[in-house]
Amino acid sequence: MKSYLFRLSCMFLMLTAINNASAYDYEKLVRGDYSTKADSITKVLIDRFMIKAYGYFRETPSKVGEFIYWQQAHAMDVVIYSYLRIKDDNPTLANTYATYMQRWYQNHANNYHRDENDPTGFSNPFTDDMCWIGLTLTHISDALGDDSYINTARQLYDRYIITRGWTDSNGYFGLPWKSDNRERNACTNGPGCLLATLLYQKYGNEKYLQDALKIYDFMENVQMPRNASGNLDYSVEDPPLTYTQGTFAEACRQLFHITGEEKYAIMGARVMNYAFTSGRCTQKSPLNGKDVRILRHEGTTMDQSIFKAVLIPYAVNMALDDEMEVSSIIKSCRVTLVTSLQNCADILWENLDKDKYPRAMFCNFYWGELYTGNANDASMGAMVSGASLMEGVARLCNALRKPTGINIMHNAPSSLISHPSSVYDLQGRKIADNPSSIISYPSSKKGIYIVNGKKIAIK
Repeated sequence: MKSYLFRLSCMFLMLTAINNASAYDYEKLVRGDYSTKADSITKVLIDRFMIKAYGYFRETPSKVGEFIYWQQAHAMDVVIYSYLRIKDDNPTLANTYATYMQRWYQNHANNYHRDENDPTGFSNPFTDDMCWIGLTLTHISDALGDDSYINTARQLYDRYIITRGWTDSNGYFGLPWKSDNRERNACTNGPGCLLATLLYQKYGNEKYLQDALKIYDFMENVQMPRNASGNLDYSVEDPPLTYTQGTFAEACRQLFHITGEEKYAIMGARVMNYAFTSGRCTQKSPLNGKDVRILRHEGTTMDQSIFKAVLIPYAVNMALDDEMEVSSIIKSCRVTLVTSLQNCADILWENLDKDKYPRAMFCNFYWGELYTGNANDASMGAMVSGASLMEGVARLCNALRKPTGINIMHNAPSSLISHPSSVYDLQGRKIADNPSSIISYPSSKKGIYIVNGKKIAIK
């Protein structure tokens, strides 16, 4: 026992102190618990839009929609985040959600383009569709602790995504939008870059990192508009759309964690901040007697209505990422995100017809307006965006409330050794039952964790 305690204490010498004096208290920005609201909206999404026997979603409560494929990724992401939030308190419902994930996978997310020679079942003429699906496969693997999903994402990437990429005369490598169209755009290369970073972190193959870095260069130097002075305004494409802002910002965040280079963190924060502050991405709406900016109405098509659902989880990730705060620019962005996400959620909740729950409490295309259309015509895209928002804000506020302080850890305190607690990540997800499992050499994982309500950092 003595040798175990000594080893555990030595392992904690790897923990790096976090400067309590300079840490911003994000918890003070939290307005309440959004979990019950998230439960309600996610229930409406699943009950009215999901075909439960197959795990995928309809375009409307009365229509399946032949080409509703890439949108399936973001609808399933809502289920995944709900699963992670409720799995400890409501394991029965969480197990049901896990079953939906498995069915979604088995039925290839309603892929309308099935190639009998494709071992994954998820290949598609649209490269961006495969990128979105690949990202969700990695999310399912993380949630269920099952590598078969991310292994499929890896196959999809290796066989059908990265093989389509091409290099232009200026030396910039990027992914084309379609198999029969060499046009390259942000909506394909943002998620493509992000998927490459996740595959690198999982498998350690240097090729994935090099792919991500090349696509990043393409995004920064080809896709991002510049003003008359040649400076970036941090819109990712023209016109700027929330989903392209979100995926590129998240790719930057992941590249920062992989490389340690601050330029990626700063780029990601500026891109994300643009999405929540620019008049091109937001519009004013009244809240508590004054106007605040919330994400704008981006359109009523299935594609347009689901854009915000893509952005939200990545905005939450950045808002919760203490390690990323390497400059005042990033701190300012994180404060904006915590405040703006709750503004959006509060305005959405005001504009839901709660009297119709759970039959027809539908989210509108713009969160500042009540949905007044026919129940059979409600949009899955709009519903997914609203559910993604509320699940994201619930995750955000739950995680910010978890820590009771920031602990400077040089040696393991005896209380932590004799009374070990579960370990949570900054998204509020339990990742281990005992601190020793995350610090045991050689499987030590870098990051910031919450143990006994204290933040600890392993470098």
